[in-house]
Amino acid sequence: MLTIFYRTIVLYLCVVLAMRIMGKRQLGELQPSEFVIALMISELATIPIDTQNTPFLHGVIPIVALVLMELLFSVLVIKSEFLRRLITGSPVQIIKDGKLLFKRLRNLRICIDDVMEQLRLAGYSSISQIDSAIIETNGQLSVIPKETERPLTCGDMNLSPPQTHVPHTVVSDGKLRKKNLDGAGVSEQWLKRKLQRYNISDYKDIVFLSITDEKKLVIQIREQA
Repeated sequence: MLTIFYRTIVLYLCVVLAMRIMGKRQLGELQPSEFVIALMISELATIPIDTQNTPFLHGVIPIVALVLMELLFSVLVIKSEFLRRLITGSPVQIIKDGKLLFKRLRNLRICIDDVMEQLRLAGYSSISQIDSAIIETNGQLSVIPKETERPLTCGDMNLSPPQTHVPHTVVSDGKLRKKNLDGAGVSEQWLKRKLQRYNISDYKDIVFLSITDEKKLVIQIREQA
């Protein structure tokens, strides 16, 4: 029983490490080849767990081999356009100048209802609002609306607002992140002076605190149980 427990823990760590090594794309929208490797890794990891007579390395070595193969192909795909098209495919435009390209839809085995569903999810109710739509290599639909249908921007109104950046999270679940203080351009002494206004003397009283570009605090105080 303990053998199964130990094998499960070690293989779990191996799979997590493998997915981390292969990159963040593995955790989001997968390319076909990446999806296949993710499935194979999950299957290989179960072999030493289900069959105790199977040597432990019979599960680990194939996982390592798949990771190395994925890393090799990722380098080759960057350097070779032919391999990139062979392994990941090419984007396919299915709407052009506001018109559906039915032949390409048939080749992709996609029905119009599926296209309309994706357009609604993107915030558009009619094909007449769309200039172009492209099926990307990961299966997602990229939608380019007509100029009259796109949201109004500051550039359209000749406005030049200051560029804003992602706020820096400096306290998370009662713990101070000193590295993020430097990114926010403030010191811990500055932060403590600001927290005095909230009658806070201990970071443990804070669930979340971030600092914006304007040096404003966005803070959530821990509720008393």
